[in-house]
Amino acid sequence: MKPVAGGWSLRRRVITLLTVVGVLLIALAGAEAAMAARNRTQIDAVLNETGPLRVQSQELLNALLDQETAIRGYAVSGDQDDLNPYREGLAQEQSVIVSMRALLGDYPQISQELRTVEERITQWRQSVAEPVITTTERNGTSAGQALVTEQARQQFDEVRMAVNDLQEEVLAAREQTADNVRTSSNVLVVLLIVAALVVVVAGAVLLLSLDRMVVRPLTGLAVQVREVAEGDYQHRIATTGPPEFIQLGDDVDAMRQKIAADLAEVRAARERIEWVNSQLQKQAEELTRSNRDLEQFAYVASHDLQEPLRKVASFCQLLQRRYAGQLDERADQYIAFAVDGAQRMQRLINDLLAFSRIGRLTTGFVEVDLNKVMSDVAGQTEAARQYADAELTWTDLPVISGEEPLLTNLLANLVSNSIKFRRAEVPPKVHVSARLVDGEWEITCQDNGIGIEPEFADKIFVIFQRLHSKDAYPGTGIGLAIVKKIVEYHGGRVWVDTDVPEGTAIRFTLPALPADLEATAAVDSSEQPPDLPAGDATPSNETAAAPAEQSDGSDRPDRADESPESGRTGDMRETVG
Repeated sequence: MKPVAGGWSLRRRVITLLTVVGVLLIALAGAEAAMAARNRTQIDAVLNETGPLRVQSQELLNALLDQETAIRGYAVSGDQDDLNPYREGLAQEQSVIVSMRALLGDYPQISQELRTVEERITQWRQSVAEPVITTTERNGTSAGQALVTEQARQQFDEVRMAVNDLQEEVLAAREQTADNVRTSSNVLVVLLIVAALVVVVAGAVLLLSLDRMVVRPLTGLAVQVREVAEGDYQHRIATTGPPEFIQLGDDVDAMRQKIAADLAEVRAARERIEWVNSQLQKQAEELTRSNRDLEQFAYVASHDLQEPLRKVASFCQLLQRRYAGQLDERADQYIAFAVDGAQRMQRLINDLLAFSRIGRLTTGFVEVDLNKVMSDVAGQTEAARQYADAELTWTDLPVISGEEPLLTNLLANLVSNSIKFRRAEVPPKVHVSARLVDGEWEITCQDNGIGIEPEFADKIFVIFQRLHSKDAYPGTGIGLAIVKKIVEYHGGRVWVDTDVPEGTAIRFTLPALPADLEATAAVDSSEQPPDLPAGDATPSNETAAAPAEQSDGSDRPDRADESPESGRTGDMRETVG
């Protein structure tokens, strides 16, 4: 599908929206992570730095107060035990200062205040505490008390004020850090809310975009497609929305146009077919009427023609019998020509009537035993076989579906032709056999006669086509045409096998009964060797068993009595082509 120019495609819009939302969410996630880390650092500062600093500053003040109190007590009593609080306070002071310095890396102002406290403590110790201790040890308590003056108290107050400043600075730092914690926590909450709003807004925008760009165009396209499907093939399909949907609508509309064009062609073809059918029906009715008229004409013509022909032949025969030898030789020849012509015309008319009736005067298909048919044929050809000293044999023939009179006429014509077209001084031998080939019975009538040249193999089945003169072999030339018409009426085909070594072999096919096909398949499957493919089993093109050959020669005199109407096939007289 080619992309439509102009406008953003649906894919591009969705990818852009998802990209923007993704970038915003990633930025918010980064900011939230940074803010969360900062908040954690600030909370650590409150818990682990400013809080302990405040406590330690108070401990420092307590240690200094213990020192000042111990100095005053020692100056009064002079007892060394009263200096123990001083010594312990000094040790605690040093320990607290070391601990505070470890926490002041990020608080330079507090560090500066701590240095100020240390300077004031050093000044107080050098100018008050150590002199009082030394003087008391040397000169007694009176001398020591003399050093504890108002000025000494003021110096210690300065130390106390420096410690108070330190505590205030620590408290200010703690409050600032706590404010930072609250601020970063609020910012983190705001970022989370913004991220949620971005997701909600992106979802709403995506939902609205899909509704406007996907659902509505598809719904409109579906409505138009349903209109076309209901039969409105001329409805043009127009689609709005992204370029993909516009292209889809154009493709569907192109398909509609093609279907409409095909339907128009189908309608036109249907109209032409209906017109042709009407013409064919008219022609069929005309042909039916014409065939009926021709059949009626054939009956009338046959009777009207045969009556004068019989009269001509009768009187010519009377002339021939009464005046034979009384006239000259030429007159006898002329009379013989007239008699022969009238008789040949009678045979020709009868043959044409028989040819025209094939397939029209039908009694319906029944199961016909070709062995019985051959018995009837043997009876019909008894006289001709005795005259020519011919031998007629056949193997076990099948039962097929057809019309018995027509099949009798078919085989009678083939046997008669085999006897007629014999070689001089050679007794004719005619053999009829059958084999199953591709679901059909292939029946062969083979003789040892004069044979047929390959170039004339198709010509002999054409009506009135003769390969010899009527003086050499009598007949009207219609016998094999009748054979071909009967075979084709039964759904088969007929041809001349030109590969036989001598004589003529005429083969024709007839459809086999389903029972014969099943029986042959069963025999093939049961007799097939296990190590050979199906095509190498016993030949399926021949009958399952080799039947005994049946003969109808002079040694079977009762054969002629088996057909009470030998010489006729139903309403058609046997003809010999």
